[in-house]
Amino acid sequence: MVNDGIRARELRLIAGDGSQLGVKTKQEALQLAEQDNLDLVLVAPKAKPPVAKIMDYGKYRFELQKKQREARKKQKVVNVKEVRLSPTIDTNDFNTKIKNAQKFLTKGDKVKVSIRFKGRAITHKEIGRDVLNRFADEIKEVAVVESKPKMDGRSMFLMLAPKAEN
Repeated sequence: MVNDGIRARELRLIAGDGSQLGVKTKQEALQLAEQDNLDLVLVAPKAKPPVAKIMDYGKYRFELQKKQREARKKQKVVNVKEVRLSPTIDTNDFNTKIKNAQKFLTKGDKVKVSIRFKGRAITHKEIGRDVLNRFADEIKEVAVVESKPKMDGRSMFLMLAPKAEN
């Protein structure tokens, strides 16, 4: 809420330099803000009485947007890549999948390793769990296990995250 949009009759007023001006009526506060060619901005509307600050609202909004842009620049987007295995995977295929997972992890992505059980293979879940545990064991120097192997329908999956560099 800015200037005439403020509905409260009395406001606790803070000057532009941060000093307390005490409790003033809305009209007095607006006059003080007008004298300095600034805006009256409601900072804490829930307080008793509400707190308003005399400031340049346009500049304040610009600074706020600038901070949000900086925060967006600094945040890192983590992608989740998937590596699919089968319970009866052969050694060379297994090694290829490990190389792919290592490549994803070194780029900073998380890896979801999944096994899809087809037909009657679902009766031997322990084989799939062994394959996933072997995969996690092979890749432990570049990854940390984020979640243990668990079933989801006809699939079993395991989440790996890149190791934090110290």
